[in-house]
Amino acid sequence: MKNDNRTHQISRRKLLKASGASVVTASIGFPAILSAQSKSVKIGFIHPASGFLAYPGAQCRLGGQMAVEEINAAGGIRSIGAKLEAVLGDSQGKPEIGSAEVEKMAESGVNAFTGCYQSAVGLAASQAAAKYNLPFSVDVGVSDRLVSRGLKNVFRFADGYGRITQDAVNNLNEINKAAGSPANSAVIVHEESEFGSGTARLLSGRLKDTGWEIKDVIKHANPTRNFDNVALRIRSMKPDIIIPVNYPGEYILLARTLKQQRVPFMASYSVLGGGFNFKFMDELPEIAEHMIDVNHWYNPNSAKGREMRKKVEAKGKYFTFEVYCTYNSIRLLADAFERAGTTDPDAVNAALATSTLDPLMMPYGPTKMVNGQNMGSRAVSIQAQKVGGKVDAQVVYPNEFASAKAIFPRPA
Repeated sequence: MKNDNRTHQISRRKLLKASGASVVTASIGFPAILSAQSKSVKIGFIHPASGFLAYPGAQCRLGGQMAVEEINAAGGIRSIGAKLEAVLGDSQGKPEIGSAEVEKMAESGVNAFTGCYQSAVGLAASQAAAKYNLPFSVDVGVSDRLVSRGLKNVFRFADGYGRITQDAVNNLNEINKAAGSPANSAVIVHEESEFGSGTARLLSGRLKDTGWEIKDVIKHANPTRNFDNVALRIRSMKPDIIIPVNYPGEYILLARTLKQQRVPFMASYSVLGGGFNFKFMDELPEIAEHMIDVNHWYNPNSAKGREMRKKVEAKGKYFTFEVYCTYNSIRLLADAFERAGTTDPDAVNAALATSTLDPLMMPYGPTKMVNGQNMGSRAVSIQAQKVGGKVDAQVVYPNEFASAKAIFPRPA
């Protein structure tokens, strides 16, 4: 069914009912939804705008809105003759609320979605969008269940934890080998949801398969306010490597606790470490220095990547992975609308399935969608290193994107 003229009449009662989602067109503001004069392609943003994940949620919004503004400044979706419009929803970090936001937005005429930062919320929200066949572009969400359920409306430009954990183990083995293979044991500390549990399970199996001794796999709740007992457990086991898999608050608190309790280890080698970013390095450089993470990251050798980092920092913000992941999620949708020439869900989903979007600032190969997953995407290993007296992030593996060599093991 064609969706170009999908003009659900929104009564005052329905508009108030849907008021949990705030609406912006670029930076114009809420009144845009009331204007029948400006045709727009509406994209629902489903992110945690409140709760313990409000900061990364805000970073996702920032990147998405930057993309909306850039695309609109260049003429919007020209084949349709429309501008993009961001409809902002707050998942509060809860799957049932993320799903409810999708329902409200679908009723009010949203044409596609991006989100959700958390895999658990993404699974629920994309399932809700599937009832309407509305395109769902995953910006941050690493569970491979997102793209393995047979849903024809779900697409992910960045990589998932299946290949990320494989790359993480391969990279660690290469870095360890280059140092003379001093490390052979690890402890994994992970958050309790789909993201952390799924990643830890894969990591544990793949590390064991390549000869590592896994001394323990420690699960923690979200949020967690004290890691003293976890640090004591780790100290007693004396692992060579500590592998955190958690969200920002817990990532940073664990790192601080290990430092405060002087827990000895060769390296902190996190996988999808939510708190590994420029903000962490600026605020706690003495803790961040020499930590390594395997994650979504931009290509430091890319002119576009350097340019976008400057733009974000000029706004007084940090260039975290959430920013450019959501930025590219919106680019993916905009490109599909442009090539489809319509907002009809079937046509847009078909365009997404055949996307060859330029990865631009990302350390990726050519874009190719297979069952909704971009097979050209890849995570990289990044290390916090001191450069010119300041701790900054350096890509250390793979070599084709590296800006520095890994410092491993970390200095005593």
